[in-house]
Amino acid sequence: MTYLSADFYSDTPAGERFRALLARPGILGIPGTHNGLAAQQARQAGFTACYLSGAAMTASMGLPDLGIITVDEVAFFIRQVVRASGLPVLVDGDTGYGEALNVMHMVRTFEEAGAAAVHLEDQILPKKCGHLNDKKIAPAQEMAAKVAAARHARRHLYIIARTDAAASEGLEGAVARAKLYMEAGADAIFPEALNTEDMFREFARRMPGVPLLANMTEFGRTPFYTKEQFEEFGYKMVIWPVTSLRVAAQAQRKLYQAIMRDGGAQNCVDKMLTRKELYETIDYAGFEALDATIVKTIVPEGIPQTA
Repeated sequence: MTYLSADFYSDTPAGERFRALLARPGILGIPGTHNGLAAQQARQAGFTACYLSGAAMTASMGLPDLGIITVDEVAFFIRQVVRASGLPVLVDGDTGYGEALNVMHMVRTFEEAGAAAVHLEDQILPKKCGHLNDKKIAPAQEMAAKVAAARHARRHLYIIARTDAAASEGLEGAVARAKLYMEAGADAIFPEALNTEDMFREFARRMPGVPLLANMTEFGRTPFYTKEQFEEFGYKMVIWPVTSLRVAAQAQRKLYQAIMRDGGAQNCVDKMLTRKELYETIDYAGFEALDATIVKTIVPEGIPQTA
C-alpha cells in the first residue's frame, strides 16, 4: 500500500499511536531510520516505530552533529520517513533550537510534519553527541522551562526529556534533573551515556513508574546490551540511532572504492538489492496500480551479457 492511498494513514494522531505502543507489555525497540527507504525496510522487518537521529540526519547531509541544522530541515526528514513508512516517528529535537518560544515552534512544526514523539536535551549550543567529552550542560531550571513550553504547545506529541548530566554531575545529578523535568511535564526520560549495567539499573530504580529510554549507539560509552537486557534493567524504549546510516555509509564507501579500482561495479552486484527487490521495497507496482493509464513495467531479469 502506498502513501497515496486514502487508508494508508491512521486517523489516530501519531502521538496517541506512540502512546498505545508504550502501553503494550514489554520494551519498544525503535531503530534509527535515516531516510525514507530505511524506514520502509524497518517496517518490512516488523518494527512498529522508528527514530530520526540528529547525528544521522546531519551525517547524511555531510555535516557534523553540532546543532547546525534547522527546524525546517528536520521537518523535511520527518515528512519523508512518515510518508514512506506510516509508522509513529520519534524525532531528535536537539536542544529545541532556542529557548521557550523556539521550542514551542519546534513542537508545532514537528507535529504538522507528522512526528509522534520528540526528545529534548539539556545541553547548550554548540551541542555535541551525548557520548563525546566536554559537553556543556544548561541550568536545570532552564531545561525545565523548555519542557514546560513543549508540553504547553503540544497537541498529541509525546515529550521525552533527555539529560546528559551523568558525565558531569554523576548519577545523583542526572536523577535530580530527571525528576525536575518530569514535574515540568515530560512524559518520559532519556538518561544519555550511562556506561554500566549498574548505572542503568540504579537510574531505573530511582525513577519508579517513569518510562525510560535507553540509547544503544555503537562506538560510544555504552557497552552492547540487547533489547531484552534493557527491558530487564527497567527500560521501556531502546533506540539504535545511527546504526542504519553507519552500515549504509560503509557499504557506499566500499562501492566507490571498487568502482575506482575495477572500472565499474561488476564485482559488487552480489551486495546490491536487485531491481526487483528494490521495486518491491518501495512498492513500485502499488503506485502504478493507482493510475490505470500507466503501462505496467516489465522488470528486466538478470544483467545483459557482452558478446
